[in-house]
Amino acid sequence: MELYFDYKKNYLKRKLVFVFALALFALLDGYLLSAISFFGKAGISLFYTQYNFLKIWWKGALLVFIIWIFLFVVQNALSKKLSKATSNNLFAVSSLLAIIGMYFSYADFRNSLSHRWLGERFHLGVYLFWLGWIAISVYLLLEKNRALESIIKKTIEES
Repeated sequence: MELYFDYKKNYLKRKLVFVFALALFALLDGYLLSAISFFGKAGISLFYTQYNFLKIWWKGALLVFIIWIFLFVVQNALSKKLSKATSNNLFAVSSLLAIIGMYFSYADFRNSLSHRWLGERFHLGVYLFWLGWIAISVYLLLEKNRALESIIKKTIEES
């Protein structure tokens, strides 16, 4: 029984450390998204006013963090309910969607003049968002395998 509580304690510590790392990367992402070029800021102020929140670093960071936490909670809940093979497929599909999103962002930044003018730091912020989603999927995939290994170790030690 003591092993179970040690596992739960370490499990929660790892999740807390990962969420803290997501928060730090969200702060960096918020800064990068707010580092829009002069032309980008003018375009947002004049034409795309619904994106005014991107000019303020903490609003962008908060939005990115909320989305990442939502993805983390949903994928974690689904991984607990699904079998190992199905959850591995879920993580693969989730990572693939993030890679596709990153590719379309890259293609859009290269082919759309108005988006190209947003600046490289803004582009890096968008890419960091997609990398964060991939990191969530990889973390949960590795965490699922760690949980299975600790359960196997526990049953072997008990028998």
